[in-house]
Amino acid sequence: MRLVLIAAGLGLFVSLLGTPLLIRFLRRHGYSQAIRVSTEGELYPEHEGKRGTPSMGGLAILAGLLVGYFGAHLAAWRAPSVSGLLAIYLTVGLGCVGMADDYLKIFKQRSTGVRARTKLLGQAVVALSFAYFAVHFPDADGRTPASHAISLVRNTGLVLPTVLFVLWVWFLITATTNSVNLTDGLDGLAAGASVMTLGAYTLVSVWQYGQNCAFGEVANCYDVRDPLDLAIFAAAAAAACFGFLWWNTAPASIFMGDTGSLALGGAIAALAIMSRTQLLLPLLAGLFLIITLSVIGQVGSYKLTGKRMFRMAPLHHHFEMLGWQEIQIVVRFWIIQGLLVALGLGFFYAEWVRQ
Repeated sequence: MRLVLIAAGLGLFVSLLGTPLLIRFLRRHGYSQAIRVSTEGELYPEHEGKRGTPSMGGLAILAGLLVGYFGAHLAAWRAPSVSGLLAIYLTVGLGCVGMADDYLKIFKQRSTGVRARTKLLGQAVVALSFAYFAVHFPDADGRTPASHAISLVRNTGLVLPTVLFVLWVWFLITATTNSVNLTDGLDGLAAGASVMTLGAYTLVSVWQYGQNCAFGEVANCYDVRDPLDLAIFAAAAAAACFGFLWWNTAPASIFMGDTGSLALGGAIAALAIMSRTQLLLPLLAGLFLIITLSVIGQVGSYKLTGKRMFRMAPLHHHFEMLGWQEIQIVVRFWIIQGLLVALGLGFFYAEWVRQ
C-alpha cells in the first residue's frame, strides 16, 4: 500500500506543478489547437472563447504517470512487473498516436487532425502487439499478464482461441480509447471522468492483491498476475490526471488533446484486461460508453431515417445546443459517472461476498 501512495503522490506532484510549465512553453511558441466553428451546413457550439488555449496537455499526464510509477519502484528498489510495463507500453504507445494527431491540429491548424483510418491503423498496431505480449511471459505459477478467458469480475468459462482473443483485445482497446476521445469535448469532462475510473481500478487492484491466489488457493481468491503493480500504475495514472484537472477545469488553461485522451483510454483498457474485469468496463467507464452510444445512435438514426436523434453528437454538445452552461453539463455528467463507478465497485464487491 505504501508504494501505491508513493506513486499517487509523485504523479500528482509532477502533473500539478508540471502542467503550468507546459502551458507557458506552449503559449510562448503559439502551440494551440484549431477550434471548430459553425458553417452554413453544420452548426457547432460557440467555443470562440477557447481559441488560443494550448493543447497536448496529455504530455503532463504521461509525465506524472511515468514518474509516479517508476519513482515508486525506485523508492522501494523494486523491479517493475511485466504487467506494469505492458500497461505503460499501451498507454504511452497510444499517447504517441494521439500526439501525431495533435501535431496536425496544432502545427497545421487542421481541426480534424489525422485521418480516421490512419489513426485506427496506429491504434491497431499498438493494441495488437499489446495483445500478443499480454499472453506471454508467464510467472513461476504459469500466469500470464492477460488471460484468454472473457472476464467479468474474474475469468469466466468462455476461453477464446488466440486469434479471437487478439481481436477481442483490439476491440476493447479501440472502443475504450475512442470513447475517452469522444468525451473530451468540454473543459474537464474526460479528465474528471477518467480520475473516477482509474481510482476505481486502484481500489480493485489493491483488493485483488489482498485476496490473491498467490497467497494461498482459496475459493474466492483472484487469479490475477501482479495486482499490486497494477494498483501502483492505476494510482499514478489517476493522480496524474487529477493534477492535470486543476488546470483543465473550466475555463481550461490547457486541453489534454488526443495525446491525453488516447493515453487515458489505453490505461483504462490495460487495467480492465489485466485485472480480469473486461465486462465490468461498461460500469466503471460508463460515461464514456454513454457518450459513444450517443454518436452511434446519431449516425445510425440519420442513415436509416434521415433524422437526427440529438441536436448534435456527442451527447454533451446536444445539451450545449439546448443552452446549458458548460460547467453545468460537466458537473452533471461527472455525477452520472460517479454513480456508475459506485455501481461497478458495488457489483465487484458483491460478487466476492457472495462466494
